[in-house]
Amino acid sequence: MLIAADKFKGSLTAVQVAERVTAGLRRVVPGVHVEALPVADGGDGTVDAAVAAGFERREVRVAGPLGQEVTAAFALRGETAVVEMAEASGLQRLPAGVFAPLTASTYGSGELLRAALDAGARTIVFGVGGSATTDGGAGMLSALGARFLDESGEPVAPGGGGLAELARTDLSGLDPRLSSVELVLASDVDNPLTGPKGAPAVYGPQKGASPEDVETLDAALAHFAKVLEAEVGPRAAEYAASPGAGAAGGIGYGALLLGARFRAGIEVMLDVLGFAPALERASLVITGEGSLDEQTLHGKAPAGVAAAARSAGRTVVAVCGRLALSPEALLRAGIERAYPLTSVEPDVARCIADAGPILEGVAVRIAEDYLG
Repeated sequence: MLIAADKFKGSLTAVQVAERVTAGLRRVVPGVHVEALPVADGGDGTVDAAVAAGFERREVRVAGPLGQEVTAAFALRGETAVVEMAEASGLQRLPAGVFAPLTASTYGSGELLRAALDAGARTIVFGVGGSATTDGGAGMLSALGARFLDESGEPVAPGGGGLAELARTDLSGLDPRLSSVELVLASDVDNPLTGPKGAPAVYGPQKGASPEDVETLDAALAHFAKVLEAEVGPRAAEYAASPGAGAAGGIGYGALLLGARFRAGIEVMLDVLGFAPALERASLVITGEGSLDEQTLHGKAPAGVAAAARSAGRTVVAVCGRLALSPEALLRAGIERAYPLTSVEPDVARCIADAGPILEGVAVRIAEDYLG
């Protein structure tokens, strides 16, 4: 029995999901062998998933999205580091109710990458998602030694809005260790940097951007890529149009400029976490996340888990807070059956507040259906 579920956002971490499901299963079959492998797709919770899989948690002080100092973590095992940009530059780092779509910076994410280099990492999995920022990764690149200057030779202001004043870039000061490191951009989105499907248009409103802010940011990021052409040539435009460039407010673009290889976040994390050998030992796989919906089918953790398990001939069931997929859609994704908390407690607010005990009860039903 393998539990490979993501977090229930706003109520349970991936580790807590695994604990509650295990407890429910063992209420029915006390001796059942359960292996827990909490998973993440590169967004928030990625470092926690790595730590649960045996990585060491490392904490450093870095700049938050508004420049305030925060304590952020990355995960390290041997020469492999898992760095989660949301730890430094995520929405959760903003004060409650405060958004800064034009000025929030990814500088702290660059500091996290530098800390991973300092710790001896030779492979860095850079999980991106849940960002408060739309600066194209300019802040991250600045923390790693790049310079972005206005007409008077002064650094442009932090955030995507400041890039409108960009006149010249200088990447010559980038940390030389980056050239000898394998950097993997792990994301569940494949948006380009700009345009109708770009970072500002698609994700800017989630970060408090008004329609006018979206226009400003889209123009600023397009200008950013144009100015970079003078230094890096046609690659600047190629990367801007590449899948993943628009991830996490365009930090994907900055990572591609550093030579990162883009991969679906869940695929990367399953490799890093050792999913394949755990799958070999399991006959039934339980996956899940807070909401199983159309988004799940486009690169989210449960879909990745189910695809890998199905190819290995394993039965997959899912737990979730709410279910918005038909049985047919679930089957196409490789999930035989889903068990939503709302089937036990229809009140969504109560489901969120009491997710742990309700999930444990749901796991009892799974045990009765599959282990009885």
